[in-house]
Formats: sequence, structure tokens, C-alpha cells
Amino acid sequence: MNAVGVSAGEQSLGPTARRMILGSQLRRLREEAGITRQQAGYNIRGSESKISRLELGRVGFKERDVADLLTMYGVSDEEERKAFLDMVKQSNEAGWWRKFGETVPGWFTDLVGLEEAASRIQIWEPLFVSGLLQIEPYARAIFSHGRPEMADERVDQLVALRMRRQKMLARPDAPRIWAVLDESVLYRPIGGPKVFRQQLEYLLEVTTLPHVSVQILPYCRSGLSAEHAFSLLRFAEAELPNIVYVEYLTGAHYLDKRDEIEKYGRALDLLAVDAETPERSRARIAKRKAEI
Repeated sequence: MNAVGVSAGEQSLGPTARRMILGSQLRRLREEAGITRQQAGYNIRGSESKISRLELGRVGFKERDVADLLTMYGVSDEEERKAFLDMVKQSNEAGWWRKFGETVPGWFTDLVGLEEAASRIQIWEPLFVSGLLQIEPYARAIFSHGRPEMADERVDQLVALRMRRQKMLARPDAPRIWAVLDESVLYRPIGGPKVFRQQLEYLLEVTTLPHVSVQILPYCRSGLSAEHAFSLLRFAEAELPNIVYVEYLTGAHYLDKRDEIEKYGRALDLLAVDAETPERSRARIAKRKAEI
């Protein structure tokens, strides 16, 4: 990739990933020019924290701001400037998830965009089948808090979004999905026996795909490597940092510092060692399905 262009492999990236790449390139230009975030912020009538958010790709870009920053950073070549401004337009394009409107919390939209761009998604889930591997009635039972008959339009939208996210599993360039589930997930009959049996059947089906692996962590092994659910998203593009996604009741954390990534990566490694192999895990799932 040249200084500002987008490689052939990045042509299919969504707006979230493009925003992060653009931010990283602007950070590189600023550092090469010896300019502080505070100075850059002042130049675009903003603050140091605004520049930090822009460089991390956490907020949208305005063409005027990027044009002013390019001038400040000494980028005068017209083709180079045009390439940057084209990236601004691409990063501000609406992702497919925008059609779900206010149903999707603002803190969640980045995850949807990052999943689209990831080359590998590693998941630890101690309570439920992971969202990317859920069937529709199982997801509906979760979103309706166990009362699917009381589901409203918001629940319908959330379920539709979850099902739409799963379409990426059928792409030729689908990300590698590797999920570790606690054994208790196999004994928590979300949606009732019929729905849960269908869910286990789907798990057996989806894990026949070469890019999907599920491991079950048995009761007899601690699982103390991580006490809460999280996902680690890895990207093929060098300018996209690996990101840990940790969701809580009213929001989520997106962690991208190297030491944080290393700690969560080690936790996943330990969970994988403690868990059954994918083959033995499939046997456990099949045995549990037969018991229902």
C-alpha cells in the first residue's frame, strides 16, 4: 500500500474499518511532522481529545478538518490530498446496520463494523451460545428476557440485526470463528427444550464449516482465566489494531492497547488448553442434544 492509498484487499472494508485506517494514517503524518495532538486540535478548532478520537477512528471525519490537518502536516500533493479526502467520504458511508436506526445502541455499531472487517474472531462465552452462532428463536428468547410471546418491535429489530450479522459466515472470505463455551451453556435451555435442541443441532451443523470451531470448557476445569465474556477481533490489515470487545449492561469497552490485547490473548490460550478439543466438544454437544 502506498502512503495514503487503499490496497486491493481493503476495497471491501466497511466504514468502521476505513475510519480506523484513516485515523492511523493521520496519526503517522502528525508524528512525522513533529506536531502534538494539542497543536493539531487547535488547528481544526477542536481539542487534543478530539484528535485522539479521530486518530483512533472512534468518531466520524469532516472533510474540512482533514483538509486543514493535511495542510498543517505538509501534505501538498493534490493526488495525495484527494486520496485522503476520498477516504473521508468512504469512512462516512452508511453501513448496512444503519437501517436498524435507534434500535442499535451507538456503542454497539462499531462491533458490527469491525466484525465485517475481521479476519479472525475469538470468543469466550460463559452464559449463552455466542451471538454469531445463535438461531433466531434462541436469540428472541434472550432479547425478550425469556418472554418471546411479549416481544415488541424493538426485540424484532434486535433479532433481525443478529441474524443479519451472521451472513458474513457464508462469505468466501469469512472470518475464522473460534468460540469457547462454558459447559453450563449446554444445560441452560434458553427458549425451552424444543428451541434449545434446535440450537444445539445448529451448533453441530455450523461447526462442520472449516472456518468455525467451538470448544466446550467442562465443569471440572476452572475457567478462571477469564470471569466475563469477551471477544478478540484480529485483522489482516496491518493498520488495524487487534481489538478486545467487552460488553456490559449499558455499554461496551473497546480495548486496543498492546498489554491489554496480550492479557486477553493469554486468557483465550489458557481457556483453549482447558477446554475439550473441537472434535470432543462436538461429541459433548451431540450427547447433550440426544438427552433433551
